[in-house]
Amino acid sequence: MGNFVLDALRTSTLSIQTSFHEIKVSFGSIKSLLVPWTRSNSNNSSPVISKTKLREDIKEFDESKVGVKGLVDAGITSIPRIFYQPPENLIDSRSLTRTLDIPVIDLAASDRAIVVRQVQEASSKFGFFQLINHGIPLCRMDDVILSIKAFNELETELKSQYYSREGNEKRVLYYGSSLHLNELEGASWNDTLLVALGPEPAESCYVPEVCRMAVAEWDEEMKKLGGALLGLMSEGLGLKREALEEKLCMDARIMAGNYYPHCPQPDLTLGLKSHTDPSIFTLLLSNHVPGLHVKVEGHEWANLVAHPGALVVNIGDVLQIISNDKYRSVEHRVLANSLQEPRISVAVFFNPANDADTYGPLPEITSLDEPARYRDFDLLELRQQMKKEVGVKSLINNCRIGPNLKWRDWNPLRLLQSYVGSSQN
Repeated sequence: MGNFVLDALRTSTLSIQTSFHEIKVSFGSIKSLLVPWTRSNSNNSSPVISKTKLREDIKEFDESKVGVKGLVDAGITSIPRIFYQPPENLIDSRSLTRTLDIPVIDLAASDRAIVVRQVQEASSKFGFFQLINHGIPLCRMDDVILSIKAFNELETELKSQYYSREGNEKRVLYYGSSLHLNELEGASWNDTLLVALGPEPAESCYVPEVCRMAVAEWDEEMKKLGGALLGLMSEGLGLKREALEEKLCMDARIMAGNYYPHCPQPDLTLGLKSHTDPSIFTLLLSNHVPGLHVKVEGHEWANLVAHPGALVVNIGDVLQIISNDKYRSVEHRVLANSLQEPRISVAVFFNPANDADTYGPLPEITSLDEPARYRDFDLLELRQQMKKEVGVKSLINNCRIGPNLKWRDWNPLRLLQSYVGSSQN
């Protein structure tokens, strides 16, 4: 099971030396490094640049280990070309005025049946909802946000010893700029600390000391809340409370501490490109700086503003498949931050952890009238999707049953299981 988290975190084959004594980066050298990138571009049109030059620039930036925060600290006034997004990715990124009013669910409500119905309706209609009275103390929420802020605002020489795109059996974590920096479609304007929380967590000595305790305490809260939430989702599908937990064994948790510093040209890039999460579901905590966009009804972007003290939940691709489209995984993105204050978020992704199992629509919720819409997949395929570029429903699209589905991909027992399951209800 440990290989699941390890493979999921290996998002690049780029080998980076992280010896602290080899890292000597000054702001003067950063500015020198940026010279070929910070050309004048007053009309916001992309300069002509070859893919070879882009690869060289990506490599040079990555090896500097300064991160996006280092560029901002160096005083840049224009962003490197490697962060430019295609125009189609920037639609409505700055002119948007609509705010999405997603459901707010009170977990302290006395009537569990009402809470189950609210979770079911929010998961099926919006794919996003907020939790209040979730039982996590406000001080603990503040601690984990402040700890991620403190780590990202360390001196470059101290942070850069953690800069890596690969984990190992003891150091299963990642720190760097844009998870898929080596792609040539425009990197995202953020720095991310990625920590394996389970089933085999990163050894505490390899987690930055400034956020070590807060991350460990946050994981304890996430385990409790995640289990309770999965029970509600299970009942919302008409199953027993333990059904999804027994099937999914969601011990493979990964935490992403995201830091979105000020961007001098926010119209040219994004804080995080449009994507869906290849997970069961995600629990998100953020500070008060806005930026999260959700695509409504598959075509229109809307701002999502979290209530103070609330946690945001979004359905992942795995749960959409497992629920046979009864729950929705929804496209979302983060704007590049135009404010001076950083946007900080902590996302915990809940993933299946049973290497020996396969995953597909549950027989209990399929039937002859509502047959399975997806083929089964295993964790190897899920890992491969997680290592690819951030994308929109790539796992869902690959598993959806359609005219291009090969016969060998179809599970011949699925229809029989659906029939037997429906006959026993």
